[in-house]
Amino acid sequence: MKKIGFILLALVLSTGFVIAQDGDKTPKAVFTKDVHDFGKVEESVGSVTCEFVFKNEGTAPLFVQRVQTTCGCTTPDYTKEPVFPGKTGTIKITYSTTGRPGIFIKEITIFTNVPDTVYKVRIKGEVIRK
Repeated sequence: MKKIGFILLALVLSTGFVIAQDGDKTPKAVFTKDVHDFGKVEESVGSVTCEFVFKNEGTAPLFVQRVQTTCGCTTPDYTKEPVFPGKTGTIKITYSTTGRPGIFIKEITIFTNVPDTVYKVRIKGEVIRK
């Protein structure tokens, strides 16, 4: 009788561990690069654009909740749909060169549903006066 009780207890505990493992599903964004260098850009171009591609290497869908830039000269656009495990998404950044000659370095902060994680990417370059 003790053996049956022990076996039942072991079965219940092992089932609990399996269920607990299922609850550990989390997304994870991995970016192909975290810095984009535009190099030297003519001010007359008006704006330059680049894309940061990321892959969800987690086990749950990833949601980009918002993308924050450091100033109004940098405009973000990003994947609004859920990025499922194994799939990719993009963060598109447009920098306005008009009236901004000189070297620039801008940081972009990406907020997602990944617990306790904030992603950061940067753009840099030099705007050459007209």
